[in-house]
Amino acid sequence: MAENATTFDLAPLRPILAEYGSQKGAVIPILQRIQDAYGFLPKEILVELSKRTGIPLTRLMGVATFYAQFRLARRGKHLIRVCDGTACHVRGAAHNVDAVEKAFALGDDGTSPDYQYTMEIVYCIGSCGLAPVAVVDDKVFGRVEPKELVERVREVAPAEGA
Repeated sequence: MAENATTFDLAPLRPILAEYGSQKGAVIPILQRIQDAYGFLPKEILVELSKRTGIPLTRLMGVATFYAQFRLARRGKHLIRVCDGTACHVRGAAHNVDAVEKAFALGDDGTSPDYQYTMEIVYCIGSCGLAPVAVVDDKVFGRVEPKELVERVREVAPAEGA
């Protein structure tokens, strides 16, 4: 789905508006439902939401940018989290980041051009004894080396058509 106003289907927005349309203070659940429907919060949908509900766009954007749970950019189908906390950093997490970026042609936003993969660098997964650690679609890999991490990503999260 291309990211412009003419290509976003408003159909997923309609039941959300029907459910929450007149409720005061429902911004967070509305944004959660929109993100569930679209995978992120497209600006065009937020503009439409603002028009239909009277909630100022600045308020919607303020909530969306304040809470870490909300995404304003489309993510890949598979999420790769690479820890770069102290223990992981010391044990070579940067090499894992480089390997994943190269293997999956990740752009500046951490997402592959085909929207199959998104990599996020996090600063603690809570498994320091297994450093360096990465999580691929909720599967944890500890003491992982760059080449092995790329192989694990391909096993756990194969690209469509691969």
